[in-house]
Amino acid sequence: MGGHHGGVLRLVLPKGSLEKATLELFEAADLAVSRSSVVDYRATIDDPRIAEVRILRPQEIPRYVADGLFDVGITGRDWIEETDSKVESLGRLQYSKATSRPVRIVLAVPADSPVDSVDDLSPGVRVASEYPELTRRFFAERGIEADISLSYGATEAKVPDIVDCIVDLTETGRALRAAGLKIIGDILTSHTELIANPTAFADPEKAHAMAQIRTLLDGALEARGKVLVKLNVAEPDLDAVIDLLPSMKAPTVSALHRGGGFAVETVVPKAEINTLIPALRDAGASDILELALAKIVH
Repeated sequence: MGGHHGGVLRLVLPKGSLEKATLELFEAADLAVSRSSVVDYRATIDDPRIAEVRILRPQEIPRYVADGLFDVGITGRDWIEETDSKVESLGRLQYSKATSRPVRIVLAVPADSPVDSVDDLSPGVRVASEYPELTRRFFAERGIEADISLSYGATEAKVPDIVDCIVDLTETGRALRAAGLKIIGDILTSHTELIANPTAFADPEKAHAMAQIRTLLDGALEARGKVLVKLNVAEPDLDAVIDLLPSMKAPTVSALHRGGGFAVETVVPKAEINTLIPALRDAGASDILELALAKIVH
């Protein structure tokens, strides 16, 4: 193979919280990432479209992609906005049901504070955040003078002694509530995105390679949590069996040889299979097969 020599794309993937999910997705898409150790930031993918791979912090990725050090990267919308990077979005990546919930960047104050909205904050309000630029723009747009400091983590612990309010990331709001805080405003909803350098995206060869990589990633994501069900059924029971199937599109029905009834196949959510298979059997289906799916490409 010697895959990476003729590659056209330089790719940067995120370290940290997105790292495991990203590497699992690339493996499912037949774009397995190889590196000499889990701490190595250099990697390779044995694919003719990919020239080199780096694994770096998601905060840095938008800037590096915008500057053309990499053609394609994966990072959060939060860091694209925070760094104000000019990149082309190739769309969202929803790794799983767990991460299809976007994360929100919110403004929070102590739960017992009389402040209920941004407009209640007084001039000179002290704010800590890992997102100082987003925070600065948010307050500037509202004409509120704020004293903004960069936080390197454990931001919620700084209220109320060090700062009056914080701008922080939350999925459900649970962690903030547990820290004794309440949310008084939303700043940004952030998804994980596949991004490209605008110049690279304008190059037809690179754009074509990007689209093909995207097809593989989307195909692997689409197949997650779904299975293929195949079964046989006699003509009198066909309608009853079809009615049970929650299909993506109409199920495929083909006649079996010499009037042996019908073969039916369709894609269904894995989560429904434990109730579906016994129900199909009760409705007259036989020879039921459940098959794993690697990719679904529409």
